[in-house]
Amino acid sequence: MEGILIHGVPPLPLVPPFIHIPLHIIPYTTSTPFLHQAAEIGVLLLLFSVGLKLRLKDLLDPRVLGVGGVEILLFGLLAFPLVPGLPLALALALAFSSTVLVAKVLEDKKELSTYHGRLAIGILVLQDLVAVGLLALGGEKAPSPFALLVLLFPLLRRGVVWLLERSGHEELLVLFGLTLALAGGEGFRALGLSPELGALLLGALLSGHERGTELSKALWSLKEAFLVGFFLEIGLREGLGGAEGGFLLALLALGLLKVPLFFGLLLFFGLRARTAFVAGTYLGSYSEFALIVALPLAAGLAPGLLSTLALGVALSMAFTAFLARYAHPLYKRLEPWLLRLERKGLHPDEEPTRLDGATFLVVGMGRTGGAVYRVLEEGGETPVGLDADPEKVERHRAKGRRVLYGDAEDPELWERLDLRGLKGVVLALPDLEAKLLAARWLKERGFKGLVAATSFHLEEDPLLEEAGVGLVFHPFREAGERLAEKVLEATAIMNGVSYGRSQQMGSD
Repeated sequence: MEGILIHGVPPLPLVPPFIHIPLHIIPYTTSTPFLHQAAEIGVLLLLFSVGLKLRLKDLLDPRVLGVGGVEILLFGLLAFPLVPGLPLALALALAFSSTVLVAKVLEDKKELSTYHGRLAIGILVLQDLVAVGLLALGGEKAPSPFALLVLLFPLLRRGVVWLLERSGHEELLVLFGLTLALAGGEGFRALGLSPELGALLLGALLSGHERGTELSKALWSLKEAFLVGFFLEIGLREGLGGAEGGFLLALLALGLLKVPLFFGLLLFFGLRARTAFVAGTYLGSYSEFALIVALPLAAGLAPGLLSTLALGVALSMAFTAFLARYAHPLYKRLEPWLLRLERKGLHPDEEPTRLDGATFLVVGMGRTGGAVYRVLEEGGETPVGLDADPEKVERHRAKGRRVLYGDAEDPELWERLDLRGLKGVVLALPDLEAKLLAARWLKERGFKGLVAATSFHLEEDPLLEEAGVGLVFHPFREAGERLAEKVLEATAIMNGVSYGRSQQMGSD
């Protein structure tokens, strides 16, 4: 299964000789059928989970259609002359970003529901739809005539929802989700369409349902286990024997243009510099679809191009993952220069600058934040909520609450927000990094009020306190303590009745 290839590799005839760097000694390992199957299941589960959070209106957003469509055309035009004779389908496929990588980054950073997260996912779904056509153009099996049945796909929602509501809350729910993901993938494969798209669309049928989030959480561990197989399979899919260093350097250099291209297009379509930068950074990699589109074309490609492409995709994904990890701090450093490029006027992702008489700011309006808001309001305070999920903002507003759109990881928010009159800020966010950044920026602003934050692990406490948090709350542990107090109170009230009855029954 493993070995070393030691041979002279002739340069690609169409690559300029001055950038020819042959890779003479390349270790290689081949994949296995089991690893391939595990990889496919991991991808299907991930895209099914993304589909659970997908909104059709996000895909039809003019900014998604405009930025996604123009980027494919512009990057394709840049890639086409990279190597004379490069197939048009492959040149366009190089414009795609990795759906798996971006979804994983957004999920890990708890940003799937943020404005820039939904924007990125919408662009990725648009790219996946274009990829279906490229696979057919590249020589993949033509779609079945029955593929038109996909137009009736939305009619399945009622039946799928009926099954979800009767699938319980434990093992049966996990089995139901796994079955749906695999059925969507295999069903679309049988129709000659992308199985990944099938899993994503089947998940989208449950988008917006109240149990969709529960299903996504139930599949978390299973999805993570199978995704290990995907990332291993990506690395082993193509041996590197014959990889051409010149083409690899050209491919990586071209890939560096993706982030600025996305950034420029998002700015052109009226978004703020921060949204454009973060979303563009996440979309900066090549996609696994480039390899999928290239496989049917392998016979007509120059020697070594396919293995070089595999290495280029892997390196771009690794670099983008690293860059995405530090996207928010990096924006903070570059903010003075990036803001100069921002278009003037009102932006669709505009954030507040005033709180108009609020006494408390609750950042993160999930279950904990919503409860904090309610109790503060009942206590005579004037709270204002802040959340990066536009739909969550609208749900709270429908209940009569004053909740504004804003991303706690945005330094520009804290720089512009008028904090006068605030007694305290409650950071009820799920992500530790977001809480730390917000606390540090409040500290930099010289905020003198109380800063409180939730902590889910004891090791987080010193980090939060160092960042400026004065009150740390442990939801899980303190909820248990509160439950115990209520149990003791209820027992004290009932004690005389229950004890007397027991005593009487014993004497009988």
